[in-house]
Amino acid sequence: MGDQKATLTITDNRTGQRYELPVEDGAIRAMDLRQIKVSDDDFGLLAYDPGFKNTASCRSEITYIDGDAGILRYRGYPIEQLAESSTFLEVAYLLIHGQLPTSDQYQQWVFDITHHTFIHENIKKFIDGFHHDAHPMGILVSSVGGLSTFYPEAKGIDDAEARQQQIVRLIAKFPTLAAFAYRHSIGMKYAYPDNDLSFSGNFLNMMWKTTELKYEPDPVLERAMDVLLILHADHEQNCSTTTMRGIGSSDADPYSAAAGATAALYGPKHGGANEAVLRMLEEIGSADQVPKYLEKAKAGEFRLMGFGHRVYKNYDPRAKVIRELAHQVFEVTGRNALLDIAVELEGIALEDEYFAERKLYPNVDFYSGIIYQAMGFPTSMFPVLFAMGRIPGWLAHWQENLLDDEQAIVRPRQLFVGPDERDYVEVDDRG
Repeated sequence: MGDQKATLTITDNRTGQRYELPVEDGAIRAMDLRQIKVSDDDFGLLAYDPGFKNTASCRSEITYIDGDAGILRYRGYPIEQLAESSTFLEVAYLLIHGQLPTSDQYQQWVFDITHHTFIHENIKKFIDGFHHDAHPMGILVSSVGGLSTFYPEAKGIDDAEARQQQIVRLIAKFPTLAAFAYRHSIGMKYAYPDNDLSFSGNFLNMMWKTTELKYEPDPVLERAMDVLLILHADHEQNCSTTTMRGIGSSDADPYSAAAGATAALYGPKHGGANEAVLRMLEEIGSADQVPKYLEKAKAGEFRLMGFGHRVYKNYDPRAKVIRELAHQVFEVTGRNALLDIAVELEGIALEDEYFAERKLYPNVDFYSGIIYQAMGFPTSMFPVLFAMGRIPGWLAHWQENLLDDEQAIVRPRQLFVGPDERDYVEVDDRG
């Protein structure tokens, strides 16, 4: 095997021509297909790939996923180890910088982010302008994009120091914008950041503080929040990350790119899966109804949410972490009937050959929505929490894309299947 050339030989049966294309890292370059022509004026062969399901748009060193083996690693570190031992801000540093920080680096990183959590009062006024029942995710999309007008130096994307400043600001201010969006949507006065609290503790403070002089987060819920953010911090080239890279490829500032990525996450196919799991569990109603609904799922009469994944064909490694987290949270909040249904559903489904053969295992969304609900978050906040966790991953990819000499502005090709040339017909003469 070692003597074989790493090439792919293609025979074009239209012309009889043979082409030898280099294979590198298990891929051919799409531009190498352009030499395959039927005539001199032929544009060249294109690859047609709706949704880019088999197209690698970049080389990345950030996140590794092996869906068949159920592996997820950030910069080489297994997600299980990071969820157990790390903090969200440490994971954010790892994603952005490529290495875990030293003690001094970590302290400086935490200090910088802690002291950039406040937002300009005019942004608060901007949020006040939304309708009283505006969706928090819609407010977040707009306010994140609005940050670019407050920091015009963010357009200096080639300045490493300026880039770092915007990265710190975005990670720091995202929870503030998220919490303010929620408070506005329910008509509550804003709770300002508390620099004495941890990243996750401060977010819970801004969400739930009412009349107390000092909000003290429950340590179990504070840790649960941190772990949930870690589990969502990055997931390779998904829809929102691809959007972040795509917008960034035009040399847009990171706030504008993050607003676009947040908008992509707003879509129910991307950021709304855990809400769909809650609706499913509520429809099932009780643990003793699970067998009946599983039979309906097999018959195609009921859709099982939170099982299976576009990438994972094994047990989602994040789901293993989050399952244990759910039980820890419920010890504090009190047991929820939905958890009993979820445990029963998972237990029976994992033993059923029908689901095993189809590789339908629980994914991260299966338990995350139940945890969020137990902690008091309404379903409208679920995609907001997802975005808050994902922001360091987005920024890592934005920066990686920017510093990659091979990358250019995103401009896919299309296969035109519309009409040939037509002459304009005046309106009165049209049939």
